[in-house]
Amino acid sequence: MSSAGEAKGGRSAQLKHTGLRPGWTTGACATAATTAAYTALLTGEFPDPVTITLPRGQTPAFALAAEELAAGHAMAAVVKDAGDDPDVTHGALIRSTVRLLPPGSGVVFRAGEGVGTITLPGLPLPVGEPAINPVPRQMMRDHVALVAGRHGATGDVEVTISVDHGAEIARSTWNPRLGILGGLSILGTTGIVVPYSCSAWIDSIRRGVDVARAAGRTHVAGCTGSTSEKTVVTEYGLPEDALLDMGDFAGAVLKYVRRHPVDRLTICGGFAKLSKLAAGHLDLHSARSQVNKQFLADLAREGGASAPLAAEVEQANTGLAALQLCAAAGVPLGDLVASRARDEALGVLRGAPVVVDVICIDRAGNVVGRSDPAGP
Repeated sequence: MSSAGEAKGGRSAQLKHTGLRPGWTTGACATAATTAAYTALLTGEFPDPVTITLPRGQTPAFALAAEELAAGHAMAAVVKDAGDDPDVTHGALIRSTVRLLPPGSGVVFRAGEGVGTITLPGLPLPVGEPAINPVPRQMMRDHVALVAGRHGATGDVEVTISVDHGAEIARSTWNPRLGILGGLSILGTTGIVVPYSCSAWIDSIRRGVDVARAAGRTHVAGCTGSTSEKTVVTEYGLPEDALLDMGDFAGAVLKYVRRHPVDRLTICGGFAKLSKLAAGHLDLHSARSQVNKQFLADLAREGGASAPLAAEVEQANTGLAALQLCAAAGVPLGDLVASRARDEALGVLRGAPVVVDVICIDRAGNVVGRSDPAGP
């Protein structure tokens, strides 16, 4: 068991161990800009810096890079700081323009210049919607409600998010291929950008396994992000020092656990990402592996999919779209992916005395597939 003076395990300890500086997501920046703009629209003054509350309770302050107050609207802008992560949106100017709407309208989101629009199914938003993901939308709704409550307003506003040069930046992302046209997506589930460094992050994974073993943990979980981390805590009640922030480095977790075994390893992540593991990829980053629709179609056939359904799966826009097609037809593609991913993991473990199970989730954290536990 580690002493009080030693570093504890879990996601936050891994981040600290990398020595890399975290940054802020586009969703956090958009929330800060929206909060400042709505405050100015109601009071005539822009808070600068503007402080927001992130989903996990952190309260960062953001300096405003631009502001504009006119009859009927206010605009505030924040420069995105991605920390030590080589994010293509680092330094981008994210603007929020807020206009009042009639009572009962709620918060309406618009895509301004440089923010994309959804044009194909299979993403967490309907076709035609601005590419502002669900968590950033909720963050902005929550902060609009807070500002409205402070100043006696209704909170009925139109929020237009734009990103200077966003259409140009988006060409360096997967957005065009996914059918997100016209610009960037506003993203983030925690508000924090975890800095990416292969060597530093793999080293932090190893440290996480060491800490878990030293604490006497017999069951650890490799998670691809904060949503999957919440899922395994809900499923198994695992303590923080049994949680490994695997990120995209499935191979790093498996190879280190092979040499330093624990009784049980759970791997949990998004369906599309774990479909890459199921197909034999150990690095799940989008720059180095892609969702294989032909592979998913073959799995769907194994699960009883008809030839026309398998053809639809092969042509699906995203892994999520393929999953939805199969779910509607009663084909358990999620379970099939989880089981195949488990088998791939066991192959990497090469007979190490570790029982493995895999859980696939959707973007909201709902379990959409799971394998039975299995070991040597």
